[in-house]
Amino acid sequence: MSDRIYMSSPDVGELEEKFVLDALRSGWVAPLGPAVDAFEAEVAGRAGVRHGVALSSGTAAIHLALLGYGIGEGDVVLTSSMTFAATANAIRYTGAEPFFIDSDSTGNISIPLLELAAKRLAAEGRPAKAIVAVDLLGKICDYEGIERIAAEYELTVVADSAESFGASRGGRQAGSFGDTAIVSFNGNKIMTTSGGGMLLTNDADQAARARYLATQARMPVAHYEHVDIGYNYRLSNLLAALGRAQLTRLDEMIARRRAHREAYRHFFEGVRGVSLFGADDDGADNCWLTSIVIDPTVAGWSAEELARYLGETSIEARPLWKPMHLQPVFTDAGRLVDGTSENFFLRGLTLPSGSALTREQFSRVIYGLESFITSRS
Repeated sequence: MSDRIYMSSPDVGELEEKFVLDALRSGWVAPLGPAVDAFEAEVAGRAGVRHGVALSSGTAAIHLALLGYGIGEGDVVLTSSMTFAATANAIRYTGAEPFFIDSDSTGNISIPLLELAAKRLAAEGRPAKAIVAVDLLGKICDYEGIERIAAEYELTVVADSAESFGASRGGRQAGSFGDTAIVSFNGNKIMTTSGGGMLLTNDADQAARARYLATQARMPVAHYEHVDIGYNYRLSNLLAALGRAQLTRLDEMIARRRAHREAYRHFFEGVRGVSLFGADDDGADNCWLTSIVIDPTVAGWSAEELARYLGETSIEARPLWKPMHLQPVFTDAGRLVDGTSENFFLRGLTLPSGSALTREQFSRVIYGLESFITSRS
């Protein structure tokens, strides 16, 4: 590894090594096994739901969740415009069409625009079938508003909690919202299985359908029998073992990210034209990533200029997600937008936030920020 500081490197150590080595020595090297079973139960327990299905990615989990509710060719699925492409890609995998909704002031899906879109589509005779709401950068959406709209327009709700595992809202854990939720354990997430994800639900039939489709839709007979198209989406036993170790350290890792968030909050309090993006003070956010929003007319500098400066000192900083309605691959998709997410994209910047950051590394980031701002004074 170089001396480059990344936004969110994997945070692994001796405990993870022990869990993976134990799984390797057990002989369960092929996909599935006792570590997968235990990991599913432990993650579902943390989220407060009955069933978990461990999968190769959060994207796979969205795909299977939608298939489980019969979403397919020609259906319309309402979703957040401000998200990573995986959310929209998974909708397209089913043959359905994403319809993008802009953000509110937190970056999450706008409830007024979501309701207006559902109303307009119904009036046009092509009602939406589902909502995939995204918990952006670790902050849980307003599911009370989402579920009210879903009930009125008979929509299935899939909670894309890829970024929010460990966060809570109103006493409920991320992964417990919607008809089905998904989480991600990709390498840069709050906890990791290297690559992986999980479908979480209280619906036994939905969980069983996901398990079936994720194992090539193989029928329970001695020979290979298939009546449906299936997928190779299950998580390996070795990676599940890594996840089990990570889960025991989740609260500790969130606390370290929260400490970084508070240090950034303190640093930028005295900097004109800069605010923390989507952050709150209720302790419910999992602080996966800390981002700032810069008003260049007040600050005298832009997000792009700061990112370039930090990059020259080997510190990674990235813009917020480019909204899906601005992506070339989705130019033909429906949308209801008001410019909020585009403004966040143009003015937002995500800073190093990972729990693996050492004290020395974080001090280097703060020094870099100080040096840049001083140079622009």
